Amino acid sequence: MLNGFDKKIIRRLQENISITATPYKEIASELNMKQEELINKIKTYNEMGILKRIGAILYHREAGFNANAMVVWKINDEDLDKVGKYMASISEVSHCYERKTFGSWDYNLYTMIHEKDRESCNKIIEKIAVDIRIENYRILYSTKELKKTSMKYFTNSNE
Repeated sequence: MLNGFDKKIIRRLQENISITATPYKEIASELNMKQEELINKIKTYNEMGILKRIGAILYHREAGFNANAMVVWKINDEDLDKVGKYMASISEVSHCYERKTFGSWDYNLYTMIHEKDRESCNKIIEKIAVDIRIENYRILYSTKELKKTSMKYFTNSNE
């Protein structure tokens, strides 16, 4: 179980990390600990399955990936696990979620695909549809980004 200091470390790791030769040394200093202690804590969080990874965040639109599609799929319940695993294995799929259906909205599998343009995105979606033999899906393209941020955990509001 995480204690208060662990949560403080995780809060700090969710903030920007300086692009320097020793970023963990700077963070450790802020937390009044040694760099080796911080790195050991990070390794422990990873081994516990709490911390998945530490990585760079790419602003996809600025990098030229202008097509952002959420694709909703209607998948038979008996095929859902198999199709979900297949979708999750596709490199162009960044998110893959099963969700409950609601009323006349009977789509139960949701995927996100980012590509340079809609044509490229549509080709990927069409290939997936052919591969899984599904015709009942909808492509929901983003029209305007209103908010995009990573969730921050162990803040005052969600601790």
